[in-house]
Amino acid sequence: MATFIILANFTDQGIRNVKDSPARLEAFKQTAEKQGVAVRGAYYTVGAYDLVIIAEGNDEAVTTSLLKVGTLGNVRTQTLRSFSAEEMKKLVAKI
Repeated sequence: MATFIILANFTDQGIRNVKDSPARLEAFKQTAEKQGVAVRGAYYTVGAYDLVIIAEGNDEAVTTSLLKVGTLGNVRTQTLRSFSAEEMKKLVAKI
């Protein structure tokens, strides 16, 4: 499974309803799990992003989960495909 780091910011709607954010995060985790995505960590942050999620799954499953959460209008996301040090070691060995 691939690892993804998801950076999220509240939309105007999302911040107006910020008290519902923990419940929305749990709903996202359940939706993602149904798609075959494992949420390994989720952190509310201060700074450039409001939430950081670490997830594992295949490209299509992660994309589907994020598209679904995007349709709700509470967050905008940026997704980074990430590689562990061991994965990177294997990649650079092919160069």
